[in-house]
Amino acid sequence: MFTSIKRLLIGRPLKSYELGEQKLNKTKALAILSSDALSSVAYGPEQILIVLFTISSAAFWYSIPIAVGVLILLTALILSYRQIIFAYPHGGGAYVVSKSNLGINAGLVAGGSLLVDYILTVAVSVSSGTDAITSAFPALHGYNVEIAIVFVLFITILNLRGVTESASVLAYPVYLFVFALFILIGVGIYKIASGGVPPHLHTPIGTPVAGISLFILLRAFASGSSALTGVEAISNAIPNFKAPAPKNAAKTLMAMGALLAILFSGIVFLAYYYGIAPSEKVTVVSQIAEDTFGRNFVYFFIQGTTALILILAANTGFSAFPLLAVNLAKDKFIPRMFLIRGDRLGYSNGIIILGISSILLIIAFHAKTEHLIPLYAIGVFLPFTLSQSGMMVKWLREKPQGWVPKFFINTTGALISFTVTIIFLVTKFTQVWPILIFLPAIVYHFHRIRKHYEAVGDQLSLKTCEPSFPIEGNVMIVPVAGMTHVVENTLNYVKSLSPDQIIAVYVSFDRDDEKQFEERWKKWQPDVRLVTLYSYYRSIINPLTKFVDIVEHKAREGNYRVTVVIPQFIPKKGWHNILHNQSSLLIRTFLLYRRNVVVTTVPYHLKK
Repeated sequence: MFTSIKRLLIGRPLKSYELGEQKLNKTKALAILSSDALSSVAYGPEQILIVLFTISSAAFWYSIPIAVGVLILLTALILSYRQIIFAYPHGGGAYVVSKSNLGINAGLVAGGSLLVDYILTVAVSVSSGTDAITSAFPALHGYNVEIAIVFVLFITILNLRGVTESASVLAYPVYLFVFALFILIGVGIYKIASGGVPPHLHTPIGTPVAGISLFILLRAFASGSSALTGVEAISNAIPNFKAPAPKNAAKTLMAMGALLAILFSGIVFLAYYYGIAPSEKVTVVSQIAEDTFGRNFVYFFIQGTTALILILAANTGFSAFPLLAVNLAKDKFIPRMFLIRGDRLGYSNGIIILGISSILLIIAFHAKTEHLIPLYAIGVFLPFTLSQSGMMVKWLREKPQGWVPKFFINTTGALISFTVTIIFLVTKFTQVWPILIFLPAIVYHFHRIRKHYEAVGDQLSLKTCEPSFPIEGNVMIVPVAGMTHVVENTLNYVKSLSPDQIIAVYVSFDRDDEKQFEERWKKWQPDVRLVTLYSYYRSIINPLTKFVDIVEHKAREGNYRVTVVIPQFIPKKGWHNILHNQSSLLIRTFLLYRRNVVVTTVPYHLKK
């Protein structure tokens, strides 16, 4: 039944040689890897206005110069990540760059930040998309969390079906969103140019505003820079591109940068000219669309595509998180299970962990976008800063031909990214302080995992001087609960191994039962020694484990090994297991960690 449901949801397993068919062309890659960055124009401009609104609506004209600053940062980041793509064509992005040039700890800070950021990407994107839906349908406001969880489950299943299949589905909403915003921006600019928008709605650029300060402007700039989240995703996902992967990735990155610049500039300009004020229940894009078209088909088309891309922008996290996890797992900083490809050749463990983590985050923050964005943004700009700084070190160390302009680009990006990071830490400290705890904790656990793998490798290696002790004999202990075909089957198996000793152990809760069992056993299995243990507290585990310890201690003196052979019957149907005591499972669990005891199970399959 499980297999049938899995096949229905995920599809048939793919053969390993079909991996090449799972690579992305530029069109599909732009859709699934740029959806996060492109979707952020739906809330990035709004974040600028939220900060400026704390002064007054007259301060909205500052959104124009702030947007110019964001575009300068965008240009520096796009050019910088283009360099990273060619310098590190196997992917890994900020983690690989930082580790290679700034050291392991800097790489782990970048990698840990990005892992958290991709979880936040899913939570923020889906929460924002849910906000867009409830803006159009206010009656759904009370179900934000439930709607968001359903969408995360949908995207998780879609990604488990494979990269190309998810890209084929997601490409349409992404390009529809771009088309819808081009219509919105185009018609909005036409209405402004033709005099359809009254000029009194906005404050003229340059108007003095009481209470404005450099601190407020920097804070608004940092908030608006949240529109740049997701820019690094393409450099992390180079292995997903068709050959030549670096060239295709670079072209996709440039296309994403151009689209992001146009859409972000357009929304900021229209919001300023229309005099749009941020509202808790209606998004800025929704207000612009309503003022431009009214509540007609075009308005709902724009809201629908906005909601779709905000939700499906989570797919950027699902595309980049597993690949980053692979790089960290290869370096033994996270569990090796992240290296395993699933039935559809995707890194399914990474996809599942990401889906579960983002759902927990949505529940914890009640799908409130404004509470998630500060954490989200600082998780992006810290790796931005480290990757730019790493590239600076690379150019200074290697000094290849034409390195000076590249160094200048990375220096610009590093300085602005560092400034944004500090602003977020200072201005949003009450919201971002958890990252100051979680990030060091994550790096600490990275090192602990690495030490564990190194210790395991040292102990398993044949090159070590660990002596190998000879085994001169074997004592077989068989826990028995009665005289049945299950026990008979196990005893026959044990006898076939020709052990030196076989000891059947029966734990009794009643003295009379104990004597009766011993008499019946002598008649049934006279050649097998029986030891009965009386349990004062009706526990099977305690008397049995104590007996095993005593036998193991004596056996060790003669280089004997103790093997506990557990009889277990297997019901024909899985659900029948809940009808029976799982004593064998408990015994196996308790004995498995005894250093010198071997535990094995002999199954007996029931026919009905």
